[in-house]
Amino acid sequence: MVTDIVSVSAVGSLKEDLPPGKFVIVDQFIDRTFSRVKTFFDEEIVAHVSMAKPTSSGLSKCCEAALKKLNISHQIGGTYVVMEGPQFSTLAESNLYRSWNADVIGMTNMPEAKLAREAEIRYASVSMVTDYDCWHISESEVSVEDIIKVMHANVETARKILVETLRNISPDFPNSQADALKFSLITDKSKIPKTTCRDLDLLLGRYLD
Repeated sequence: MVTDIVSVSAVGSLKEDLPPGKFVIVDQFIDRTFSRVKTFFDEEIVAHVSMAKPTSSGLSKCCEAALKKLNISHQIGGTYVVMEGPQFSTLAESNLYRSWNADVIGMTNMPEAKLAREAEIRYASVSMVTDYDCWHISESEVSVEDIIKVMHANVETARKILVETLRNISPDFPNSQADALKFSLITDKSKIPKTTCRDLDLLLGRYLD
């Protein structure tokens, strides 16, 4: 049974003080994706799960402890703009996201963060900055070659972070996701078809009994 997810992803920086090679423990998201299935509850049942706090503070602190122990340059907390990929931002988009005070931009953390929340799994996001997005005056355009070069340099660092994070994970720290579905079901339980109950038993079994 999966209890924890630590998502490690390559991102572009939207701030001057987040240069390539720096890591960010993300705690908020702005979802700009539009063609992905974003919920387990899209047929015959409706559930609205709170996303006010999309990441696990306990699991994020485990990641923070790992970064500190390994003496890796990082930022605690940050907003991740998730864009539809595969693509890079236009200059207008990049400047718009900067005006929102977002920190990094990437393509991977949504809908996985929302689905983890629906599945009541602790979720943490560690972002590896590979480049400044196209807003930066030193970047005439984002180079895939340069991004991959930085990303490869970060791979071993990310592996070390994950190993150290695993050592820090304890079943005892609070799981803020544990009851995410408790008050989220909108559909009357008596109206949910048995086949749907069966299909979603892993997620909803304890609430539908």
